[in-house]
Amino acid sequence: MEGAEDDAPAGARAVEFRGVTRHDTVVGIAASGRTPFVWGALREAKRRGASTILLCFNPHLVIPRVDRPTLVLAPRIGPEILTGSTRLKSGTATKLILNIFTTLAMVRMGKVLGNLMVDVKASNVKLRDRAVRIVRELTGADYATAEAALLQTEWKITEACRRLGRK
Repeated sequence: MEGAEDDAPAGARAVEFRGVTRHDTVVGIAASGRTPFVWGALREAKRRGASTILLCFNPHLVIPRVDRPTLVLAPRIGPEILTGSTRLKSGTATKLILNIFTTLAMVRMGKVLGNLMVDVKASNVKLRDRAVRIVRELTGADYATAEAALLQTEWKITEACRRLGRK
């Protein structure tokens, strides 16, 4: 919706609507670090006891102590090629940083063994084949044995590996 980014109370309502608690972390993303919607969300999340992170690309941003998030990530990426367009360099940098966040979250949640995703939802032929290859790599089993173990465990990789004994 046009103008939504200028609505701090809407940011607070978004956090309220999602039922954010002290067990959550809220990441606010604002290329300039000044977007009112983001600050409304971060303030409400902080009020609710959640951890807060601001991701921006303004390393010179001054944040009053009362508003300071738990963590501020403000990498220096330099000016945009086209001034005023944060969809270019800032958008790319945001995507890379969020990929790091989600990768780390998957590791912390136990969805990874080594460099392998073990919480794959094998919902199609391609993903079932991937699950078989992961079980093979983790156990040393042949294709048929790995596939049979996955069928017995309803395609749950960690359970299939437990049945076969991890190498």
